[in-house]
Amino acid sequence: MELQKASKIGTRIKLLAAVIGGSAVVSLATLGVAIGQEPGGDVVAKSASMQIGRTTTQTTPSNAPAVGAAQPTITGPAPLPPEEAAAK
Repeated sequence: MELQKASKIGTRIKLLAAVIGGSAVVSLATLGVAIGQEPGGDVVAKSASMQIGRTTTQTTPSNAPAVGAAQPTITGPAPLPPEEAAAK
C-alpha cells in the first residue's frame, strides 16, 4: 500500500515539474518575441521641410577632370634585374 502511495506522489511531482518547466519555456519564448520585435513605422520622424546643416555648401561641379591623363614614367621595356642581365 505504501509503495502505491509513493508511486502516486512521485508521478504527481513529475507532472508538477513538467507543468512548471513547460510554463517557463512558454514564458521565456513570449518574452523573447516581445523584446525581439522591431518598432513600427510610426516611430519615424515626420517633418514638413528638410533642413541641411551649416557645414554643407552647394556648388556646381566643374567640367574638367580633377586629374589629367595618366602618363607612364618608364617608356620601353623595363630593365632586367642584375642576376638575369648576367645570364643573358
